[in-house]
Amino acid sequence: MSNPVYKMIEITGTSEKSSDEAIQNGIARAAKTVRHMNWFEVIETRGRINADNVVQWQVTLKIGFALDD
Repeated sequence: MSNPVYKMIEITGTSEKSSDEAIQNGIARAAKTVRHMNWFEVIETRGRINADNVVQWQVTLKIGFALDD
């Protein structure tokens, strides 16, 4: 590909352990249906609280990928 064209999607990954794992979970799930992923950008990090404890991390990502020829 000499002049690739890229597309971006926005997803939210989740994890009960950490924000890093939420990113990995989101990318791993997207990889099941999206090919040629090249980069990601963290847009937002947030979480869910239950009884004064963090019970879930939620990380919204933009993922860029090259379109097929």
